[in-house]
Amino acid sequence: MSSFDAITPDQEDGLWQEASTVGDEAARSAWAESARGVLVEPARSYGATLTTQQLSEQVQRRTHIRTGQVTHRWIGDVLGRVARDCADRDEPNLAALCVNAVGSVGDGYGQIVEELTGATVGDPDNHAAEERLECYRHFGADLPADGGRPQLTDRLAAARTRSRKAARDARPTDVCPSCNMALPATGDCDNCS
Repeated sequence: MSSFDAITPDQEDGLWQEASTVGDEAARSAWAESARGVLVEPARSYGATLTTQQLSEQVQRRTHIRTGQVTHRWIGDVLGRVARDCADRDEPNLAALCVNAVGSVGDGYGQIVEELTGATVGDPDNHAAEERLECYRHFGADLPADGGRPQLTDRLAAARTRSRKAARDARPTDVCPSCNMALPATGDCDNCS
């Protein structure tokens, strides 16, 4: 996975405008245009993604338009605009490269895919993994010899593994009514049969 250095507005020279001054529409439009360039960077590196926080910081820095509004209040709209632009260009959805802190694209991704394609997305993260692979191919990432494969982010894959294990461990174990030993999958007690 690749990560991009976060640069806060006060670390850079230049004039800053507040989103509230330029207007929400103008700010979000500028951020979406900038987001395309930011997202092409990880699209050129197989397996790379960036977080919504990283994207937020990068687009504000590049446009010199900043906001005090929390990122999750506006970033979904910006990513939706990026997705629509990609669809208009007949390109893979660059928004699939942007994940939240737990490595997920979130439900908003599935909604925008449904809006653009008319198809309901069962698992937005699995769909995004497929779309990321298409981004890597389209934007010239150095792919493995086998052409690569769709991948969940490491963080999300680990969380899903933990969740499956916890669910498996939480399942009640069937026990033999005679000796109270755990029953094997056959349902026949090895001790009492």
